Amino acid sequence: MIQTPYYLIDRAKLSRNMEIIDRLRAQSGAKALLALKCFATWPVFDQMREHMDGTTSSSLYELRLGREKFGKETHAYSVGWSDHEIAEAVGYADKIIFNSIGQLERFDNQSAEIERGLRLNPRFSTSGFDLADPARPFSRLGEWDQKKIETVMDRISGFMIHYNCENADFDLFDTQLARIEDEFGDLLKRLKWVSLGGGIHFTGEGYPVDKLAARLRAFQDRFGVQVYLEPGEAAITNSASLEVTVIDTLNNGKDLAIVDSSVEAHMLDLLIYRQSAKMEVAGDHPWMICGKSCLAGDIFGEFNFPTPLSVGDRLSIADAAGYTMVKKNWFNGVKMPSIVVRELDGSLSLKREFGYADYESSLG
Repeated sequence: MIQTPYYLIDRAKLSRNMEIIDRLRAQSGAKALLALKCFATWPVFDQMREHMDGTTSSSLYELRLGREKFGKETHAYSVGWSDHEIAEAVGYADKIIFNSIGQLERFDNQSAEIERGLRLNPRFSTSGFDLADPARPFSRLGEWDQKKIETVMDRISGFMIHYNCENADFDLFDTQLARIEDEFGDLLKRLKWVSLGGGIHFTGEGYPVDKLAARLRAFQDRFGVQVYLEPGEAAITNSASLEVTVIDTLNNGKDLAIVDSSVEAHMLDLLIYRQSAKMEVAGDHPWMICGKSCLAGDIFGEFNFPTPLSVGDRLSIADAAGYTMVKKNWFNGVKMPSIVVRELDGSLSLKREFGYADYESSLG
């Protein structure tokens, strides 16, 4: 058996998401770009590139990774480009999307040879977390003043509008897109393309994919634009797990199991948003699953098991792909999980193992 901890990406489960993306692309005419800020584990890009049109990034390194490891269409976005980055960014990108008019004007000459876009902030979103709300008060993410945007329309060919966050409600998506059409329609008609960003949970169970496809098709036809979607979580949801082993048990009023992993280091997104991990288990024995770092709140969650846990038991923490592997870190020097792929024939392939040299080199 492969030594835990490790992230396990299941190609068969990934295929299910890719099939839905294929269906949505075919019916809607929209293009799908993988959002690397959510998932950038390139050992499975060979599978994903057969079903997606390219990548979108949030930094220079993501941009370069998308160009080199995924290929196809490469969109470059950053909240802020630096002087020393812009030439390299333009060299990798097919389209560059500026967060502000100030950035567009500052790098006008350097970016003039490729297509350019501007991030539009519609001043509303579906996020339930202030931390992740792009339309929060005083947001720095995008422009909204039409009079200001009008002054640069001759320099751009598209908008990027990212305002959804795990939005599984098609009716809400429909209503909010109608608001964008009504408020910004005159500008949309003058563009070649519009990215509606990510956060649309169209691979979720029971999501009306056909309705979404028809709505996107209608949007494209009305404004004469190419629509892009930027699925991150939707592309990889439920396709990976974090495999761990119980290394100690104790009772401090509750039965506790300590595993050879850490929420702080290996599933940081859960800690940031104070969410419990997911496990596909059930039974009559409640246990709290705890990480091995020194952080007191390093806890995966509480779950019910069919039998009491013992040292050596292997556990599988579900849905450990989106915003998980991209945020792993070396907190406490805890060994970083390996990356393993379950191939379509069921075999396991060890793609990357991290050791002390990786830890040492990350600090000096």
